[in-house]
Amino acid sequence: MHFAYPGRKTSHPPPYAVKQSQSSLRRSSERLRMIAVGALGSIAILFLVYRLFTGGGAYIPSGTPKAVLVTVFDTESSQAWRDAIMDNRRDYASRHGYATFFTNTSAYKVGPPSTPKSWAILPALRHAMSTHPHTPYIFYLSPSALIMTPSLSIENHIMAPSRIESIMLVDRSVVPPDSVIKTFSHLKGANIDFVLTQDDKGLSQNSMVIRNGEWAKYLLDAWFDPLYRSYNFQKAERHALEHIVQWHGTILSRLALVPQRTMNSYVEGHKEGVYTEGDFVANFEGCEKRSVKVDPEERKGKKTPPTKLVNMCEKEMAPLLTRWREMVDREGRGK
Repeated sequence: MHFAYPGRKTSHPPPYAVKQSQSSLRRSSERLRMIAVGALGSIAILFLVYRLFTGGGAYIPSGTPKAVLVTVFDTESSQAWRDAIMDNRRDYASRHGYATFFTNTSAYKVGPPSTPKSWAILPALRHAMSTHPHTPYIFYLSPSALIMTPSLSIENHIMAPSRIESIMLVDRSVVPPDSVIKTFSHLKGANIDFVLTQDDKGLSQNSMVIRNGEWAKYLLDAWFDPLYRSYNFQKAERHALEHIVQWHGTILSRLALVPQRTMNSYVEGHKEGVYTEGDFVANFEGCEKRSVKVDPEERKGKKTPPTKLVNMCEKEMAPLLTRWREMVDREGRGK
């Protein structure tokens, strides 16, 4: 028995089929658009977070210096002494393909006149970063310090991941002797963006290396917060740094403390951090605060009052400056 083929379907919908309204189509389209915008926004946020906390492998143009050495002077210091310190920095920078960045505390507004001038190192570092945006490392060194072993580079002596991991102080109280906040023990050298030392009183900002990038900008902006500058910390930016390191995990998680003699030996101080021949840096910490009355006999016939207080850095640093110049001359690198 043969069955007939089923009838051909009509292209006209049956009268009971309900057409989707235009308003319903618009609502569906808007929902899809909102989902797409939300997805793109989430991707953008994830990308920004990635760049902030990893650096994102930024492009480095040819000819970019490997590091920028920053020193900030007080305008009240003598020009002869400043020239000597700048010579020390230039000699070191020329050996390793680094740039130098010299400025004065008076170049930056840090607050009302009562605000310590030492806060100026933070906008100075920001200034150096904007001048050298592609340079991998920013090395700040106080004018009270001399580079005594210039053969040591920032990359190999401090910032190489394997080097950091071998010398970083883990599970160490941030503020000695008994701060409950301690350095992490699980950090990888490749993830360290901020390296500095401690002395027997706490963190020392006199010698520090910061990896250039978005995280560095975040660090300096947080550190230079107007609330901290107006808080009247006893030791200004030093105590502000100790505060943010202890209470901001995003900073502590990128920080490595290294032994003091790695990059910040004190000429006088706690025995573990005292300068020894061959150390990278000799720091006459606090010399700018140690004033001395000029002998009235030395001021006879001069306009300077006999009670003039003079900066002691030039006097205290003279022997090591002489030794450094002799070393440079022996190498044929002197002026």
